[in-house]
Amino acid sequence: MSKSKTKKGKSEGISRRTFLKTSGIAVGAAALGGFHFVPKARAAGPVKLGAPFPFTGPYGTEATDQRGGVELAVAEINHEGGVLGRKVEVHFRDTKLKADEAARRAKELIESVGVDCMTGALSASNQLAINEQCKLAGIPYVSVSQSNEITERRDGSIYTYHEAMNPHMTTQAVGKWVAENFGKRWYFLTSDYAYGWQLTDGFRRKGKEFGIVDVGETKHPLGAGDFSAYMPRILAANPDVLIIDNFGKDQINSIKQATAFGLKKKMQIIAPILLMSSRLGAGEAAFDGVAGGTSFYWDMDIPSTKKFVEAFQKFYGRPPIDYAGYAYSGVKELLSAVNRAGSFDPVGIAEAIEDRTYDTYKGKQWWRPCDHQSQQDVFIIRSKKATEKYDVFEVITTVSGDNERLLRTCVEVGQNPNKPMRKGLLDKHKK
Repeated sequence: MSKSKTKKGKSEGISRRTFLKTSGIAVGAAALGGFHFVPKARAAGPVKLGAPFPFTGPYGTEATDQRGGVELAVAEINHEGGVLGRKVEVHFRDTKLKADEAARRAKELIESVGVDCMTGALSASNQLAINEQCKLAGIPYVSVSQSNEITERRDGSIYTYHEAMNPHMTTQAVGKWVAENFGKRWYFLTSDYAYGWQLTDGFRRKGKEFGIVDVGETKHPLGAGDFSAYMPRILAANPDVLIIDNFGKDQINSIKQATAFGLKKKMQIIAPILLMSSRLGAGEAAFDGVAGGTSFYWDMDIPSTKKFVEAFQKFYGRPPIDYAGYAYSGVKELLSAVNRAGSFDPVGIAEAIEDRTYDTYKGKQWWRPCDHQSQQDVFIIRSKKATEKYDVFEVITTVSGDNERLLRTCVEVGQNPNKPMRKGLLDKHKK
């Protein structure tokens, strides 16, 4: 496709300023600020969508792009007539990347704002906290960042949907490509919480199929900043591949410091979730030669990608990163299911989503009925010399996600492969 125009200017269609005034999005200090626990009666007014994201903290850049995806999805849905003939309002909150804050914000959105449905957030612990509040209230929730747990038996429910990939899917796709193209000795630099652990575990699982030798692991705290103390032990292990299992600012800092210590001269660096936001944040030299996986890249030659990128760019003057795509697609899928169901009845919504094939922004995806996980392709990308600001990756290959080939089985995640997800249905929704 033609390259991105990065200047803001006049364009056809609704402007972002007009959109923010007319689409019902709650913005500003009230949307991101303190608590306002004022009881409100549920009324037949706008459809209210809750959207808690970690706007502050090490994942703030990615959360801001997710906000953009949500805003665009709501604008398009309202332009097409809304949901059940009603305008959609979205109410953002800041989780600060803390699970207890995520739970409080979700509870506030449910009890005070009276949201009808929910999306968000980043970090598995934040997602699980929000999901728990939604399950207790019987509110449909579409999760839009990576998590292995969100669809498992303990945490999944009829109200729970997972639009994003998960660490298992990512590592099975990226791990196969790495094993087939680089050496057998792997070292892991792992963010010391569930997301990092799951990535490393997934690579180890895939590595066994290829006779990979695990030569070591270093765990680091979230938001570590300084990785210099870890570099000598990585060099001493003499791996063929260094797999950096972290995200956001941690990815930026660890790759910059690995480059400064000369690790690239001795090993291939892999970032399994390779983000455009990180590449832009660290710069071309730091990411030179770094490869990994992604759910989406703005310059792919896919019709739905071109359409999404064009619309996003009209609003924000730049192309979206992959996490904006998750948020955009998740909101559109959930709210379009409500329209197809004709109500917010959870069984009706589930039936409108389960076993569905759709193409919102990246090519075909498929909903698995047993756990409400979206199956999808994974794209292998590598950082390259940019010809313009956002032209930073080359797409090397596509790893197909159809026929459950990248997922754990329904049995492995504790679900019944022969029945759609109906766990957790509240009495008030039973017929």
